[in-house]
Amino acid sequence: MNTTVSQPSTLLFSLVSAKATTSRMGLALVFSWLIALAAQVTIPLVGTPVPVTGQSFAVLLTGILLGRRWGTLAVLLYLAQGGLGLPFFRGGAGGGSHLFMAATSGYLLSFPLAAGLTGWLAERGWDRNFLWGMAAMALGSFVILGCGWLWLSAALGSFTAAFQGGVAPFLVPDAIKIAFAGMVLPLAWRLVPRQ
Repeated sequence: MNTTVSQPSTLLFSLVSAKATTSRMGLALVFSWLIALAAQVTIPLVGTPVPVTGQSFAVLLTGILLGRRWGTLAVLLYLAQGGLGLPFFRGGAGGGSHLFMAATSGYLLSFPLAAGLTGWLAERGWDRNFLWGMAAMALGSFVILGCGWLWLSAALGSFTAAFQGGVAPFLVPDAIKIAFAGMVLPLAWRLVPRQ
């Protein structure tokens, strides 16, 4: 008889769990599209093939809002859709060559790591106040810039040239994006329920 009583509760738990998973999966897909939309916001810079974009802002916010697992999944969905040819990368670019063989590929490929790190820190309470939330996103930004720098170094054949063209020009814009993301975070929590 105990088995009969526990089966309906187990079934109910499974249904609730499946609904929560479906909801999170839907959020991950929506956030992948938000990253794609943010990628279209570009500000070209003189002397570097890498423009300032809204991607890193969206990636870091995705990680901190959805957490390590779902934030990383959202970014992987974004990269997969862009890699398959949808116009999801900056300026409407898409395709595997842009994802894996462009001078900016290091930035793109670092996005899951950055979202995962900020999500992991958020799950440990770093998203609870403005300064710690900004610190989490700054660490994620360093991951993006560091990976982009290494990739660009290989493309240009020089660590110094890659730093001057792929990191230094982005320190101030990234600080501005992180501050803006920190200000948006309380509003975003109202729209995206915590896990």
